[in-house]
Amino acid sequence: MTVVAWPAEAALGVGLAEIADQPGPWPGLGLRDLGELRLVIAGDSQAFREVTRGRLPGWGAGAAFPGGRTIVLRADAGDVMGTLRHELAHLALHQAVRGRVPLWFDEGYATMASGQWDLFDRLGLNLAVARGRVPGLKALDGELRASEQSADAAYALAATAVMDLARRNPSGTLDPLFQQLTAGVRFEDAVIATTGLSLDRFDEAWRKGVRARFGLVTWMLGTGIWLAMALLVLVGYDVRRRRDAPRRAALDAGWTYPPEEPPEVTSIEAAALDHRRPSS
Repeated sequence: MTVVAWPAEAALGVGLAEIADQPGPWPGLGLRDLGELRLVIAGDSQAFREVTRGRLPGWGAGAAFPGGRTIVLRADAGDVMGTLRHELAHLALHQAVRGRVPLWFDEGYATMASGQWDLFDRLGLNLAVARGRVPGLKALDGELRASEQSADAAYALAATAVMDLARRNPSGTLDPLFQQLTAGVRFEDAVIATTGLSLDRFDEAWRKGVRARFGLVTWMLGTGIWLAMALLVLVGYDVRRRRDAPRRAALDAGWTYPPEEPPEVTSIEAAALDHRRPSS
């Protein structure tokens, strides 16, 4: 393992290199030793852009270059450990699969395999679905390289697509798909062989499932809030009605109804009322 880092990030680089140097298990791929790697630690977004030569957006937290067996990480980008595992997943994928895979599968697998699919991703998807933003798989490739805001939902969507590939196989895993891919089968043919769906049909079924699953969650959350508020109002009304029952009973005793016609108001009283009336 070769580490390239500025003095301020040297200790971080050494610690991350020790972790990256250990063989690790990967979904569908098993335990893999990734071999000799080069780990570059960039201090901030400016250094990240310089190291990657502007080929990747500056808001990125990390990058993997399988051909050069190199990983670039930003030291100031939050969960550096999670980002490292994400980039290692890219290298594991490309070490096993020599053929081309779509960007959405590449990023979705790395997101899922690194454990970065969490509650915040689910909430982000709920909002994306509520806004009607569920792009097709081809369009998803563009979303992954767009703005930071659109990329957040795109990474989560890509992860759901990869997990859906596993669910649609009788084994419930990615193992059969990777067996096809590592044998040199084209990605689309591997999807047909392991799910029974062409890539276009899988795309359609996946989007429908995302809308149903996360749209329902959003609806339930929204409906639940309104139902809870309505229940609180009803409970509060009932409590107050029971509490005020004795006072209402006391007021009812000897109650006389007012006359049908309103009492006459003298000119002096009318002037006083006009003076007290708030201006509109």
